[in-house]
Amino acid sequence: MLGTLQGGTLDLREIRRFPNEPVRQNGSLYWDVLRLWHEVTQALESAADTRLTGVGVDGWGVDYALIGERGNLLENPYHYRDVRNEGMMEAVFERVSREKIYAVTGIQFLQINTLFQFYAACRLTPRIVDAAEALVTIPDLLNYWLSGRLCSEYTVATTTQFVDARRRTWATRLLSEIGLPTRTLPEIVQPATVIGAIRKDAARALAGTPVVAPACHDTGSAVASVCAGGSTAFISSGTWSLVGTEIDAPVITAKARDLNFTNEGGVCGTIRLLKNVSGLWLLQACRRSWAARGQPFGYDALLSEAADDRLSFASLVDPDCHAFLNPSDMPSQIALYCRQTSQREPSGPAAYARTILESLALKYRVVIDSLEELTGRRFDQIRIVGGGARNRLLNQFTADATGRTVLAGPVEATALGNIGMQMLATGAVRSVGEARAVIERSFPVERFEPSATDRWDAQYRRFLDYLEFTCA
Repeated sequence: MLGTLQGGTLDLREIRRFPNEPVRQNGSLYWDVLRLWHEVTQALESAADTRLTGVGVDGWGVDYALIGERGNLLENPYHYRDVRNEGMMEAVFERVSREKIYAVTGIQFLQINTLFQFYAACRLTPRIVDAAEALVTIPDLLNYWLSGRLCSEYTVATTTQFVDARRRTWATRLLSEIGLPTRTLPEIVQPATVIGAIRKDAARALAGTPVVAPACHDTGSAVASVCAGGSTAFISSGTWSLVGTEIDAPVITAKARDLNFTNEGGVCGTIRLLKNVSGLWLLQACRRSWAARGQPFGYDALLSEAADDRLSFASLVDPDCHAFLNPSDMPSQIALYCRQTSQREPSGPAAYARTILESLALKYRVVIDSLEELTGRRFDQIRIVGGGARNRLLNQFTADATGRTVLAGPVEATALGNIGMQMLATGAVRSVGEARAVIERSFPVERFEPSATDRWDAQYRRFLDYLEFTCA
């Protein structure tokens, strides 16, 4: 994505779009980072005639790469849904308690976290770990290949569960207690840091262009693009839904731990207090299963059919049920959940979509109600950003389920937040507030007001019962 700032407004233009598909080999699931690198360099070639003032990479958190002594990639990074993570949380808790880990890191417990992934690597492939000189997240890896500088940007570093939330440095003592090596952890840098310049072997025509570490965590960049504090909660909506608010200091309490909230690093000294919800992944996985059976369903057509109120509240599921993490067939798994909870199975693709979207909206309400309890704030509105902001049906359901005004957009919030941090790093703006103001006046926002709240309130009480169900 190419951002151009002119006359106080920002224009965003797509340079290149490409898929990022995991690769299964010998029973394991990997990311094809060399293909990603190829696509990044091709995109830079497309912008070779542009006078760039900066380049920065953001991406998803928790997954990591191991770098050898010559700067080489030791193996393809594992995908966070790989089966090697099974049972690793419990194994770690045998060494150091859940309570102690949370007291230091303030990070939500998910088996996908780098902490548990790296523990699996230390147990299963110790020789590769021993050969590593550095451990970096995926966006840090790409920024390293661009600039030649090995470092870890703060917002994405916090997703590893390796960072002391209060000190904002690596929690080396805790990691050593767990049995994880800390010699591989690079310097932490703050968002909006110029970390170097594009190397000739990365993009000759753009060599010397500053490389900026923006908020390298994609959600960190998305939140950086909008005002997401005070009486506003945010939902960064995509494969995952990150539901939270921006605060000044971490909330590390027994209540936050029991509710499994996370304190991820934000920009300009802030913390993103949030909870990960398994977002549109369920619908994506259903569509993949249907396509494999020769029944491809277009997204828009599916949502149009799902808007039929005759399908409303036929069945509800907990989107975060462990069984939905990576099933071989998502529709079958949802049907099984419905049978196990004495509900009707969805009657077809549109009914599945309706079940998923209504369930997501109700789960958002659970999280936002808990967020109010933890912060003592009242959230009057919800800002939905990211690709999921295009889903007008889910946006309306979210307003209805929560009883709050929803503001949806920008869709490309992550790219805009990344560019906003580059603008700050290179002096084009003086503050994150100024960057947000530029973005706000440059891109449209759609408003959704709550309706039929009594009906949703009744379904919410029913939904809470399903959260108590432990799925197979």
